Amino acid sequence: MRLFVSADLDGLGDSIADLQSAFEGASGLRFTDPTQAHITLKFLGETDPERMNELTEAIESAVDDADTGPFEAEIGGLGVFPHLDYISVVWVGVREGSAELTALHEAIEAQTTAMGFDPEDHEFTPHATIARMDHAGGKEIVQEVVENRDPDVGAVAFEEIRLTESTLTEDGPEYSTVERFPL
Repeated sequence: MRLFVSADLDGLGDSIADLQSAFEGASGLRFTDPTQAHITLKFLGETDPERMNELTEAIESAVDDADTGPFEAEIGGLGVFPHLDYISVVWVGVREGSAELTALHEAIEAQTTAMGFDPEDHEFTPHATIARMDHAGGKEIVQEVVENRDPDVGAVAFEEIRLTESTLTEDGPEYSTVERFPL
């Protein structure tokens, strides 16, 4: 099972689709499904199904450790990874709620690395990927939109996080919720 822990942006699909339309005509840009938009708190990768009980206990413990309770986040702003000169990912950011998302990430990271999952190799930046750049044909359009627009996408109430399975298909990844963890 290919797994990750997510905070899903339920109810913001239409706003994200509207935002994606700002990049229309950008060659090489492949959009993510706006109805599946989420903030990845921890990518776990291929996971033995026999570890599910141990993993769910670790995530429950992490939620307790983070002690955020339910919270609201404001989603907005644009960015890219790794940088504007070489764009791999286009993302929408988090204006409010970053502290809670970071606390959840750090607690999940501590619990899962203690189980033997690989630690993150980069600093956590709360974001939702809205597109991936396969080639630089439309780089100038992406640069212009990212540098000159500061969109508000909307608010989302996080009352849970999810353990999500990602199944890779030729049409892109398909996500399904394996377990829900109330905050």
